[in-house]
Amino acid sequence: MKSKGKGSILIMLLALAIMIAGCGGGGGNQAGSGGDTAGNGGAQTGEGTTGTTTPKNGNNIVIATNANFITLDPHNTSDTNSITGERTMYEGLMGFNENMEVVPVLAESYKESEDGLVYTFMLKENVKFHDGTDFNAEAVKANFDRILDENNNLRMRRSFTKVAKVETPDAKTVVVTLTEPYSALLNKMAMLLIVSPKALEQYGEGISQNPVGTGPFKFKEWVQGDRLVVEKNADYWQAGLPKVDSVTFKPVPENGSRVAMLKTGEADFIYPMPTEQVAEMEGSADNVIERIDSTIVRYVTLNTMKKPFDDIRVRQAVNYALDKEAYIKVVKSGEASKLDSTMSSKTQYYSQQTGYDYDLEQAKQLLADAGYPDGFAAEIWGENDSETIKGMQFIQQQLALAGIKLDVKSMEGGTLSDQINSAATPEEAKIQMWYVSWSPSSGDADGATRGLFSSEMFPPAGSNTAYYKNDNVDQWIKDANKTVDAEKAKAIYADIQKTIWEDAPWAFLGVDQIVSGKKSYIDGVKMFPDGSINVLNAEVKQ
Repeated sequence: MKSKGKGSILIMLLALAIMIAGCGGGGGNQAGSGGDTAGNGGAQTGEGTTGTTTPKNGNNIVIATNANFITLDPHNTSDTNSITGERTMYEGLMGFNENMEVVPVLAESYKESEDGLVYTFMLKENVKFHDGTDFNAEAVKANFDRILDENNNLRMRRSFTKVAKVETPDAKTVVVTLTEPYSALLNKMAMLLIVSPKALEQYGEGISQNPVGTGPFKFKEWVQGDRLVVEKNADYWQAGLPKVDSVTFKPVPENGSRVAMLKTGEADFIYPMPTEQVAEMEGSADNVIERIDSTIVRYVTLNTMKKPFDDIRVRQAVNYALDKEAYIKVVKSGEASKLDSTMSSKTQYYSQQTGYDYDLEQAKQLLADAGYPDGFAAEIWGENDSETIKGMQFIQQQLALAGIKLDVKSMEGGTLSDQINSAATPEEAKIQMWYVSWSPSSGDADGATRGLFSSEMFPPAGSNTAYYKNDNVDQWIKDANKTVDAEKAKAIYADIQKTIWEDAPWAFLGVDQIVSGKKSYIDGVKMFPDGSINVLNAEVKQ
């Protein structure tokens, strides 16, 4: 890393200002992330007086998160928070364990043909949906029919475009035939949550407010912006589960409020845990901090089809102008690592890249070469939770040193999603920069790549909000999905990551360490590496 000189001193002063602002007011601080399924951090307790030693919710638990749920339609979801809520009520033929490995759930077993074209799933028997409807092969086919119907325009459809047909030779067998091999098929099957066919017929698009699955919890109520409540499914097919009577999810964007809820026992589990509060909370006898490594990457998308970001030199300049080490210290309180590729090191087929170390002079030179010697003005969008605002302010102050003047615009998640997806064409898109995170909930390299970088995935079809288009990358993504050879796929994804890194459609920032907080009497609530919360084994210890 090159000498930072006077610029470095100013950066550290700016960083200190942001840190002080982030820790002030309201009797609490601001957000982070968590869970200790990997055993790399674990609970730390000590003597302290914060919190409460008596469970306040009986056998009911309250989980406070930093954002609203956007939908409860599992076939039309793109955000991890909504996926968390849906997985309490729905299940798929396949699912994920806490290491994001694909495992059978509603499928008893499965087999794949040698040519990679035919997948046969044998289903569990004696499973019922919450409305009493039988779970069987016809129910699975009804879900595929809904997803594959182009007229429904569901997000899940993009994961199954290679499905040629779905057959049900008997009530406990489903056969999925592909048009060509698709190496990520099982991961996508783990994302396909099965809805009651009776409910689909009854509610139609209203299924997003009336979820009916086979999961451990049943839907009770959803008050948008206030709470989602699910209650115990007494007829759940897994004996002895669930162990709690209900789970209430409460969106609490402000970090200090979320921590205060944990201290008082109003919330039993919070995520994200504000990173700047971790040291204090680890000294409490009543509260437990847990950590796991994640697949969550933090970055800023740069709209490559709009000036000035249509110039690669500008995009690279933005990367050089951002001190990633300072970002991790200030915004993440050290609970993160540098993002050194398009995906985290915990994601399938990750390939490390080099470059974009902090170099303000290089950034200024690139801007001058691109015709912006005095910088330019732009907007940066993001959600309205405390940590996102803090991150955008940090980026704003860093880029100001290179002459780039940012207008920070924070929005509620649903509003932001509407703003991004309302543009029917790239030309209509108003987005310039978006500070955001992404985790491949399907756990595979395709999930970390195609939806973000394929030119077929411009909004609203996908999440390529950089409007990035590279013909080689487009073809390589297709080639990687077709191959059944893991080593060949790994080599292709290495080329993809190298090319995207050099093209810089993102400002690459960090990879989260997931940090959560809970009361000491809570057990079995697990954070997964993608940032989702699993409550299957949740328990209140008396």
